[in-house]
Amino acid sequence: MPFTSIRELLPKKDLVGFAILALIIIVLMPLFLDIFRLNLIGKYLTYAFVAVGLVLCWGYGGILSLGQGVFFGLGGYCMAMFLKLEASSPEATAIQSTPGIPDFMDWNQLTELPWFWEPFHSFTFTLFATIAVPVLFAFIIAYAMFKRRVGGVYFAIITQAIAAILTILIIGQQGYTGGVNGITDLRTLHGWDIRTDSAKYILYFISAFLLFACLFAAQYIRKSKLGRILVAMREREDRVRFSGYDVANFKIFIFCAAAAISAIGGAMFTLQVGFMSPSFVGIVPSIEMVIFAAVGGRLSILGAVYGTFVVNWAKTSFSESFPELWLFAMGALFIGVVMAFPNGLAGLYQSYIQPWLKTFINSMLSKYQQYIPAKFGLGKPAQEAAK
Repeated sequence: MPFTSIRELLPKKDLVGFAILALIIIVLMPLFLDIFRLNLIGKYLTYAFVAVGLVLCWGYGGILSLGQGVFFGLGGYCMAMFLKLEASSPEATAIQSTPGIPDFMDWNQLTELPWFWEPFHSFTFTLFATIAVPVLFAFIIAYAMFKRRVGGVYFAIITQAIAAILTILIIGQQGYTGGVNGITDLRTLHGWDIRTDSAKYILYFISAFLLFACLFAAQYIRKSKLGRILVAMREREDRVRFSGYDVANFKIFIFCAAAAISAIGGAMFTLQVGFMSPSFVGIVPSIEMVIFAAVGGRLSILGAVYGTFVVNWAKTSFSESFPELWLFAMGALFIGVVMAFPNGLAGLYQSYIQPWLKTFINSMLSKYQQYIPAKFGLGKPAQEAAK
């Protein structure tokens, strides 16, 4: 369904939510945080891409994926391959036995660049592959599963197994992937040093704007006919199928869309942090990404961003003092949210904070109504608008 105006795509409540989030991310954080903390928030932003994709896939489509780290990692590895090739010029690697190839390949006695690395000399191809490779991989998984009507907990376990398999494969093929250390020592992008403070500021804003682009795309899907079909599939899949819709195709599409959004986050993570390793592909990071969406609210695309910030801030703060207990705290947080607040932070806001704000605004308008000039239109119509 095409939208004829921004009001249809973003009703007043959603527009205010987007504006507040933009104010926090684009204005307040760069103003009040030093470069170290801002770069840390930038890393959290890259995780938020995955959480937004999970809201579409899990919250609206009812497809719980415990392997979203796979697509985050594939997008990150594609970008890392380009950056590593740029850092591995014959001049920069003259001390190696085979100059012109990445250092980990030389350490593993490779004498030439593998064929599948060659296209990543091109930045244009890299940008294409960053999206295409994860989406193609997601399509293969989704087609094989959904066309056979595999879903629910079985699909979740399969995606978890795929994450474990890919991690083992990356670590085992050390000469081609960098192994357990991953692809490190990434320095420049077309000669632009990505390690400087100014570069970190720029990459932060690029991540923020790309995140908002993905949020608007998710909002479009959520408000469209496709979004309503996804909700119907989540609630009564058989009824949707009996109505003549090909449920498998809708599931394949939304799973691939979530993979594409996750891959963008992975690519930006590589640029901001300067490396990519299999530790971001496996089971643990994939489950953490589900927790981001659950804490924020699996039915709220904006809540997913807030949930990502809250969980990662807690992780950073708590793990500094009690590193060995953080995983237990994470598990307890997930269980507590699912049992006590199934709609996460977004549900808490809608149930408690929003009604209080409406009551407060109405009471203030009523109290000062006699002092507000009528020409500003802040009498009874303003109270009705606040409701």
